[in-house]
Amino acid sequence: MKQIKSDFDPENYMINLLTKPQTCRELLETYEAKGHRSKGEKLRFGGVDGRDVYNITAPFEDEGDMVIAGRVEYRNTEYSDIIFFTCRNNIWEPRENTISLKLQDPFYSRIHGELIIGGVEVRPYKKEAGKLCWRTLFYKGRSINELKHFATGPDWMKDIRLVQLEDMRIGVFTRPMGKIGGRGRVGFTVMDTLDELNSDVISGAALLKEQFVRDEWGGANEAHLLSNGLVGVLGHIACYDEKGNRHYYSAAFSLNPCTREVSPMKIIAARGDFETGDSKSPELADVIFSGGILRKLDGKSVLYVGVSDAEAHRIIIPDPFVEYER
Repeated sequence: MKQIKSDFDPENYMINLLTKPQTCRELLETYEAKGHRSKGEKLRFGGVDGRDVYNITAPFEDEGDMVIAGRVEYRNTEYSDIIFFTCRNNIWEPRENTISLKLQDPFYSRIHGELIIGGVEVRPYKKEAGKLCWRTLFYKGRSINELKHFATGPDWMKDIRLVQLEDMRIGVFTRPMGKIGGRGRVGFTVMDTLDELNSDVISGAALLKEQFVRDEWGGANEAHLLSNGLVGVLGHIACYDEKGNRHYYSAAFSLNPCTREVSPMKIIAARGDFETGDSKSPELADVIFSGGILRKLDGKSVLYVGVSDAEAHRIIIPDPFVEYER
């Protein structure tokens, strides 16, 4: 893998290594101090029989259509469908003659010319009645309707994401929990082909260091190859408050895939940036879940998020990856 030219200064990087990660509260204070934040826009969906649509992807092209994949479910359940939507008259409707998947939290990428779609499968946990377990499933194909399942992640792991690197190898972001990852940490590994993707490879990814304080967590939601070979990561960082309410924020950082150097985590959007609305439950009121980002040529980007596990919104923000390409 060739050496990546980047703005990472070795001295500054060593400082980063020696600096403890900041808490959600500290990151939020830094974000809010910048001021002049824009207001997001709620997306409208039809044809879903009263179900909620949230945790959407950014739009992507499929056979000439711009498509959004969304998590679609009734308010009182965790069993979801991934449905693919196209927009007509500012309303996103299920695309005709298109498959759906019995999964949560869709994501997409393009690897070696193929479309990769993934999501989280939820199923009953055999060892404990009434409890659910989950794992990530991966599909690939030239188009949505040609998707075929090709890989399955380990049990209890969400937020596994793929990115094609500058040398055509594949970066894999992971998010183990429990003994290795606590409430959720980001791991990273590299493989040569999609054929290598399996539970063992994903479980074997080494953790990226100094990203979260103890008892807080986060994950990668989408990864972008930047112009200098670094990877810009759209993610989330989260915590509980003293009442047990969850607080999720959209976040970003960069990774040098050769050296595993990471930039400090930063918050790029918070629940207050969006209009008030419904919530799946009261403890999820202050939650936004990064779905995807469209980078523009004017230094701005459009961020797509799920809000309070009940709605889907988008917002125009400064491109969070520009500083990593300077």
